[in-house]
Amino acid sequence: MGDGTPEEDPLPSSGISTISDARNETEMVGAELLGLIRTEGEHSPGGVRITECGDGKDPEKYFQTFHPMNFFPKAPEKLAGVMEQLKAELPALGWKIVQYEYDTSQNKNLNLTADHDEKRFSVNIVHKAKDKRPSLTLHVISGCYEVPEGEKVEGY
Repeated sequence: MGDGTPEEDPLPSSGISTISDARNETEMVGAELLGLIRTEGEHSPGGVRITECGDGKDPEKYFQTFHPMNFFPKAPEKLAGVMEQLKAELPALGWKIVQYEYDTSQNKNLNLTADHDEKRFSVNIVHKAKDKRPSLTLHVISGCYEVPEGEKVEGY
């Protein structure tokens, strides 16, 4: 999260949580973000996944959640301006915009990355305007959770 400099910005702790509760929290954050798009369309069901925290943390005790989603508008032209809208609205909801730029891909997709320090989540949103089927991709990722005493992380 943040500027990506590991020495200055280590993965934040998201506290102690069961995998089930962490998945539910991640789904709620994803649903809240999808709700901000405000245009008709469909999104991929995806699902919340878990991964190791890294940084030498015990993978049986620590985990992160991530939730990849794709949003396909009914009318692709309705995505025009959505990234600007998200950039304007996310800060009022506690999100800090840490990146807003076009990537170096052939399509020059617009990327927005934001962190929510209180919730301990980051989101990366990419507007794929030039794809055959224009879409937004959203990747929601949590900080590092610790399972309750006596439990082990299972399901990587």
